Amino acid sequence: MASNGLVSVESRFGVAETIDRLVETVTHAGMRVFARIDHAAGAHEVGAELRPTELLIFGHPKGGTPLMQDQQTAGIDLPLKALAWEDAQGKVWLSYNDAHWLAERHGLGEASRDAVRAIAAGTAKVVAAAAGTNQS
Repeated sequence: MASNGLVSVESRFGVAETIDRLVETVTHAGMRVFARIDHAAGAHEVGAELRPTELLIFGHPKGGTPLMQDQQTAGIDLPLKALAWEDAQGKVWLSYNDAHWLAERHGLGEASRDAVRAIAAGTAKVVAAAAGTNQS
């Protein structure tokens, strides 16, 4: 985990396809997709350039509620988010906040320990599937 809690996994696919794959993966896993935001399209609307960049907001109350029961401030980082983005060299990345970093950020304790572990493992799994790395 990076010191800022951000995990980035290189994707084998373009930004839109990576997010499409993530939508399919999280819905198949029983999670909800709350929003999909195309930041590049937003930039275009104001006459600005931005490499392909899309955000997916997703999750499930079963995972996030224990974190908020422990410390309600965790709700600022929930539902989960993943950002697919293209770097200056044309590589595509899928980035997300590490659940253990979120636990540290909000001072989560024993009450939400199992939920944090499950979120960390589940997020890594759906991100790997979407990026085409399939780390099991």
